[in-house]
Amino acid sequence: MKSPLEAELARIGQLQAHLPGPVAVLLGLVALGAAVLPDIWLVARHVNTIAHEGAHATMGSVMGRKVLGVTMGRDGKGLTAVQGGEKAGSVAFLLIGYLGPSCFGLVAAKLIQLGHIIAVLWLAMALLLCMLVVIRRSFGVLTVIGTGAVLFAVADFATVGAQVLAAYVIAWFLLVSGVRVIREHGVQARDADELRKLTRVPQGFWSSLWFIGSLAALGLGTALLV
Repeated sequence: MKSPLEAELARIGQLQAHLPGPVAVLLGLVALGAAVLPDIWLVARHVNTIAHEGAHATMGSVMGRKVLGVTMGRDGKGLTAVQGGEKAGSVAFLLIGYLGPSCFGLVAAKLIQLGHIIAVLWLAMALLLCMLVVIRRSFGVLTVIGTGAVLFAVADFATVGAQVLAAYVIAWFLLVSGVRVIREHGVQARDADELRKLTRVPQGFWSSLWFIGSLAALGLGTALLV
């Protein structure tokens, strides 16, 4: 007889059926609504911030830098502090942040396309657990814990159908919110300014690069999800 943990791991590895195209599109519209409706966005934007700062932290770790801490504010802004390093590493570290939500969204979309739909929820929880190690200040800690608690409730207690719907919404929201935030911040993005100081390349180049990248991710993600 399998232990509860073994049973859960076996369930995560199972394949789930894709949703019909029209349903997938409808869920995309739901995610779009969360990204554009002001009252919902005030809360939902923190998920984008977690993905943004998580991308910074991941890149910092990959580059061999020690992540000193991640902070998140009530205004939706965040900051990831790492120990110094070479200039090329700093460029990569700054470059990945705004593409983070889109990249995570693409990973989720690919898992869904492969049929590992429920795995999206558990992977998201694993990444949130990693964030919890480096997050600083009470608001950020509560935000990460709260997001993880919602995901755990869905992954452990909801029906498989509800879990599949949630995985689709997560993928769509990361893809759509990635475009929205880049468009909103534009050349005024702090990361673009830091990149300008490092490379002497105008801020507009970096914001345009992010915007094109996020649109490409949204297009590819749509093809995977629909």
